[in-house]
Amino acid sequence: MEIIKGELRRLQSGLGADDGRQQPFLVRVRFTAEDPARVITNARAVLACAVQQTGDWPALERWSELLPTGFVQRCAPEPAEPEPGRPFDAEAWLQKWRAMTPKQKSAFSQGPWTLSGWLYYFDPTDEGMGDDRSWWWWDAGSDEPGNGWVEVATTGWPFGSGSLSWLMKASGGRDLDYGS
Repeated sequence: MEIIKGELRRLQSGLGADDGRQQPFLVRVRFTAEDPARVITNARAVLACAVQQTGDWPALERWSELLPTGFVQRCAPEPAEPEPGRPFDAEAWLQKWRAMTPKQKSAFSQGPWTLSGWLYYFDPTDEGMGDDRSWWWWDAGSDEPGNGWVEVATTGWPFGSGSLSWLMKASGGRDLDYGS
């Protein structure tokens, strides 16, 4: 819980004096955007909303009211519920997946996330991974026009970065680079 309190403080106020004494494993993610400062502001707003939900985790329907509208609108639609009495057909889905070309599979896995898929990584209940997330916001900035970066504390390399990638893309970042 202490790590999330520190993350929320850094999201809202930036690095503090205590942060300089810690030596976490940091990963810097670079991105391009017309307005990198706006991307960082958007990402901070979305992430702060998610991590401050430490009590009762809101129902999915409520999140569209809590999160910034732009983020919610960029998420993929939630999958349709199966017809009553008809369970999800995993075999049919797997058959579709196997029929896709490598390019189609790549586009599918790198496309927009559903809101529920993204929130899963922040949900601290038994339903999600919020208590087992592998990255936490550390710092962010812009080092030249059109280029920005986000630094996250992680559990090591590699780490589960998909939720971070979607956060940055949905906030307006492009061409994410985890290389340095």
